[in-house]
Amino acid sequence: MTRLRVLVIGGGDIGSAIAHLLFRRGASVLVCERPQSPHARRGMAFTDALFDGRATLDGVEARLLPDAASVETCWSAAQVVPVTTVPESELLRTLRFDAVINATMRRQQAPEDLRGMAEVTVGLGPGYEPGRNCHIAIETQWGDAMGRVLRDRAAAERSGGPRALDGVTRERFAVAPVTGVWHTQASLGQPVRSGDAVGRLEAHIIRAPISGHLRGITHDGAQVTSGQRLLEVDPRAAPQVHGLGERPLAIALGVAQALLGEQVTSGCASS
Repeated sequence: MTRLRVLVIGGGDIGSAIAHLLFRRGASVLVCERPQSPHARRGMAFTDALFDGRATLDGVEARLLPDAASVETCWSAAQVVPVTTVPESELLRTLRFDAVINATMRRQQAPEDLRGMAEVTVGLGPGYEPGRNCHIAIETQWGDAMGRVLRDRAAAERSGGPRALDGVTRERFAVAPVTGVWHTQASLGQPVRSGDAVGRLEAHIIRAPISGHLRGITHDGAQVTSGQRLLEVDPRAAPQVHGLGERPLAIALGVAQALLGEQVTSGCASS
């Protein structure tokens, strides 16, 4: 049986969850990401493959490939999820995809029109509307509709901020005060106290904003831009650092329903 060939643009926790689930369902998936992505929730994503050559997420291994030519060989073996930093424009010229998913979740940019990239294109969240800039949209906002497949209306506009963990929202994040190269010796899951020095960005010492465990921390040596999140502290007694997060999994289940026709639960339903 021919495997569904899917390009996932963006390898953060949401893009990685989508790639993980589709790979488990038998699809040939390729994750396209920027070199040295500053994504902080590395325990919930394949991000470390960009730095270390490979990464494992909930039992699935991803491996960094140097070029588009090696993707077909990796797909034939069907042992790992390939990750590449080759630009999607080049990948689309070189490889055939049945579906393209934009999982970059960029807040500051207007979503691009995906429809010329493949027969089926999926846009995640605010700004995506079927028939205007994608074929299918997926709801990404927290609530009962999270993960819903949208075929005839736009995804909801962005509202509010990050979901609270033990009542803490934006206060649990530390952001880059300047553009530069991030340096840290801290590791995921490490306990920290409010005010502890966690890393350095140029001349700035970056400190833990609250006490808890490091749920996310950008990889040492990554190039970051001003305003990007460098770290996240989970204040809960039982923090989640690794595995598929609740929101990424709900969105991934919606994508699986859209592409594979699967009926899924956890609050996801087709509109």
